[in-house]
Amino acid sequence: MRSNRDVPRRMSLTLLLQLASRNLWRHRRRNSLLLVSIAFAVVGLVFASSFIRAFQGGMQVDVIAALNGHIKVLAAGYQDDPSLNHSFALDDTWRPNVPASQVMGWAARISLPGVVMSERETRGIELVGVDPQAELSISFLGESEIEGEGLEGPEDGKLLIGAALAQRLQTGVGRRVVVITEGADGVSREIGYRITGLYRAKQPSVERIIAFTGIKNLQSHLDTTAYTEVSMRLNADEFEAGAKTSFKSDSAFTDVNVFDWRELNPEIAQMVELADFAFYIWFAILWIALSFGLVNALLTSVFERIREIGMLRTLGMRPASVLVQIVLESQIVVFYGLVLGILVGAGLVYLFQDGIDLAGFSQGLDTFGMRSVIVPQLLAADIIRLVVLSFALGLVASLYPAWRALRLRPLVALQG
Repeated sequence: MRSNRDVPRRMSLTLLLQLASRNLWRHRRRNSLLLVSIAFAVVGLVFASSFIRAFQGGMQVDVIAALNGHIKVLAAGYQDDPSLNHSFALDDTWRPNVPASQVMGWAARISLPGVVMSERETRGIELVGVDPQAELSISFLGESEIEGEGLEGPEDGKLLIGAALAQRLQTGVGRRVVVITEGADGVSREIGYRITGLYRAKQPSVERIIAFTGIKNLQSHLDTTAYTEVSMRLNADEFEAGAKTSFKSDSAFTDVNVFDWRELNPEIAQMVELADFAFYIWFAILWIALSFGLVNALLTSVFERIREIGMLRTLGMRPASVLVQIVLESQIVVFYGLVLGILVGAGLVYLFQDGIDLAGFSQGLDTFGMRSVIVPQLLAADIIRLVVLSFALGLVASLYPAWRALRLRPLVALQG
């Protein structure tokens, strides 16, 4: 049952809301300009945050898909000397001790530096022996366009190279190349390959350096049954810690190091983390500028209503009610500005849902691990953060005008 004391309190709040709305409507032009300014700022924040998330998500996905996975196992010393001297044995029946519901996929590989020679050019590459079926769900091969044919299986003795590498080598599908790399005995091996296909990845950098062949075929050429890495991609970042612990405690591995993608790519990891701060930086810049306008408008409103405020105080309006009324005026303008800005901003994000092509800047973007086609991503968490911070700053901006209103003495205000 409602308390009798609740009714006046609710009526009082309703009355204060009506008074605040009336005061805003009284100065429609000024407050409309303020509302539009807030809406423009919100549109900019929504669109900017969607770009920030697109860059952030794209960088993380690309670095994980670039043969890193969320978790990667490397033999001790491999990072300093990437050769079969730093490899490990792995039984064909081995499976990772990680819940299947957490795993998108995993793959064991051989990855070695080498040199590829075509009829016209010679280039340094990273020769990677793979099971192509295992790679489809965890690496960039799964989303790359392939001209010609892909690898058929782990025993496939053909070569799949990037379109950018083929251009540098002045070669193409069906042509023969020679790859020189180091075998298990430390002696260089020359392996002849026919190019089965050219892949086109979303990151040109991998196209220029990575060449794939069947892992079983490569092991036979190098006289080894060992692997240089195991990579696992997870369904969510939250599973990383558990998967990393599982690999470290797995008795199948001896003398190995277990890394997550951040440890393997600290520069990209830092850029991904800095993207979170970019949202707050944009918010601070825009709202600091808007706060001056909001404070100015509220102060002007207070000074224009000195006699009215004095009369209300004389009739018994409490100082707290004056404070609430000024704050409500601020929050009403912020509310409508947020609604309008979020709707327009979300509409712009939807308009560019197919992505924005920045191919003209692809070389610069690739340096930072970014894609040339950016698809804005609007996250609910960013919208909630924007709403909460906007109302909080609207409240802070209204405190000074409210304080000035509270300092007015009723009798002096009536005389003014």
